[in-house]
Amino acid sequence: MILAKRDNFRTVFHQCDFDRIARFTHRDVERLVGTRASSAIGARLKRSSTTRRSKELVRQEGSFAAYLWRHEPAPKTLANPQGVSKSAASIALSKDLKKRGWSFVGPTTVHAFMQAMGLINDHAEECVVRIDVEKGASAI
Repeated sequence: MILAKRDNFRTVFHQCDFDRIARFTHRDVERLVGTRASSAIGARLKRSSTTRRSKELVRQEGSFAAYLWRHEPAPKTLANPQGVSKSAASIALSKDLKKRGWSFVGPTTVHAFMQAMGLINDHAEECVVRIDVEKGASAI
């Protein structure tokens, strides 16, 4: 579901421009509720939590990418059977984000995000997507 809404997320969050997101006011959040793009995130609390915490995390960690890639699991730890929707890495990242005050970042949501970002490649060995993800990760 999250992956199907990527374009809406990009629209709502200005292509993940943290400076713009961090400047969102209550009025901006309310405006987003009325837009078609707001279907990317169903609850006002999710939007509010994300906008408040993004800039803070970047300030503390240097960049959001640097923070996330520190949570990349070793490939050997990803022996998840098909259909598993969380991992030790997503549980750890979820817990850390929650300690930092983030909300609505459960291990399943975080796992899907980590997959989308290329931090987790738990595609089956024979899956054609696995190779594409590996190539993309090595290019970073």
